[in-house]
Amino acid sequence: MTAPAAPALAYAEGLAAGELRFQHCTDCEQAVFYPRVLCPHCGSESLQWRTSAGLGTVYATTVIHKRGTDPYNVALVDLDEGFRMMSRVEGSAPEDVTIGTRVGVTVITEDEAPLAVFRPLEEAVA
Repeated sequence: MTAPAAPALAYAEGLAAGELRFQHCTDCEQAVFYPRVLCPHCGSESLQWRTSAGLGTVYATTVIHKRGTDPYNVALVDLDEGFRMMSRVEGSAPEDVTIGTRVGVTVITEDEAPLAVFRPLEEAVA
């Protein structure tokens, strides 16, 4: 996959195309996320772009209560390809999101920018 030199730009372009992209180090064979120029595991510059299937498991979750807004959750999701990302799980009440829930990614538009969020697997649009 050909992508721009700036890792964050390549990630954003992937989201705009409806893809959840991550990097893979060809030296140590580790998944890399959030995108960067060097592998955080071994320091290599040999990073290739891959597209995630978008399936994962909730590793941790919490509910945020901000004055004047509805509660929402923030979750850490372990993707099946071997990386973890922070996002939120939609499609169920924030307090109903539990550790171990299988989820699928959906790209939405928020504040005029694409954003990766997750839905419980039976509701996911992957």
